[in-house]
Amino acid sequence: MLFAKLTGNVTKNIRKILQSVLIAFLPVAVMAQSKGNPMRDSLAQAAQILAYHPDSIDLRLRKAAWNMQLEEWQYAKDEYDFVLAKQPANIAALYYRAYCNDRLHRYNFARLDYQNLLIIIPGNFEARLGLALLDQKDSHYTEALDGINRLVTAFPDSALAWAARAGIEEEQHMLELAEYDYGEALKRDKDNTHYLLNRADIRIRLKRIPEARQDLDRIVQLGTPKAALKEWYDKLR
Repeated sequence: MLFAKLTGNVTKNIRKILQSVLIAFLPVAVMAQSKGNPMRDSLAQAAQILAYHPDSIDLRLRKAAWNMQLEEWQYAKDEYDFVLAKQPANIAALYYRAYCNDRLHRYNFARLDYQNLLIIIPGNFEARLGLALLDQKDSHYTEALDGINRLVTAFPDSALAWAARAGIEEEQHMLELAEYDYGEALKRDKDNTHYLLNRADIRIRLKRIPEARQDLDRIVQLGTPKAALKEWYDKLR
């Protein structure tokens, strides 16, 4: 359960990156003219333009970004396939294709993309994190924990690295360690509601009710309606 929440948080971070890319790529006119579903309208326009410029790497990346925003993983992967056939060392295409392959449950292909990314950029954070999470999905728990331990050592200031390790520890029923690591993540990203909720859930399971309540109350202070947390507040009784 908590591992799924962590994966959702990684997805959210990727979407933020994509959103900044999309804003940079797409003309203001596209956004202004969109009605109904702006992303789908913009994707349709990108596809129409691409029909006249099928070899454009820039347009392919633009369209793939919209496909990812809409969670159309296969369509996005197809675009990244095209880009990488032309530019095998395109870093963005490698990284996002790995992510698409992951979402399509093509874990071996995702692993290859992350490994190729590490050849181009040794020590890359995102690729190392991706490989550790793939090990976890493949039930290679020792390798996953070893990989994430090395990541925390290499990037001690990364909240995501600490949270990723907490998610792996939680799935392995190492609740004390997971609570500690979420605490370390929150020291670096104090208002992250995903980390707060995950830690609250762990604290409830550890019978640390006052501490769990503090986490839930903090989430409410940050803007989440208390009603949305009813499932967790009910467990405090």
